[in-house]
Amino acid sequence: MGKSITRVRQAAEAAGLEIDIIKLPTSARTAAQAAESCNCDVGQIVKSLLFEGQRTGKLMLILVSGKHDLNLNNAEALFGEPLGRADPKRVRSQTGFAIGGVAPIGHMCPMPTFMDDALLAYKTVWGAGGAPETVFEIEPNDLLAVTGATVFSNPLT
Repeated sequence: MGKSITRVRQAAEAAGLEIDIIKLPTSARTAAQAAESCNCDVGQIVKSLLFEGQRTGKLMLILVSGKHDLNLNNAEALFGEPLGRADPKRVRSQTGFAIGGVAPIGHMCPMPTFMDDALLAYKTVWGAGGAPETVFEIEPNDLLAVTGATVFSNPLT
């Protein structure tokens, strides 16, 4: 088991949660692929997106339902400042995850986190497990609690 996967498991355990990180037989690089592999609705897939605040330079983690995109034109209204894509090298060095395997938990550094309210409509959701073909299932309220996220309403519902 890799270091990234271990950090995800340890973050869940530290929060008192039991998760089972599974390796999928197929690629999970897109929400549609992950949903097919997990046999769930695409909306149950948690896309863990990292952005950089254009004023503060802070990394921000935005957890978005797989059925949604994030319109960066709305970023300032939703997250307090304009956002830009985070540099993949910075993502790797500061979070410990490579793009494509960014998990919603287990980051090496704390950062402001936001969660799409559409994820709360499901009994369970699926997040990346720390590597591109790994996932774990979690109740959305548990994910909200463990991440300390601020819930937002994605206008692209």
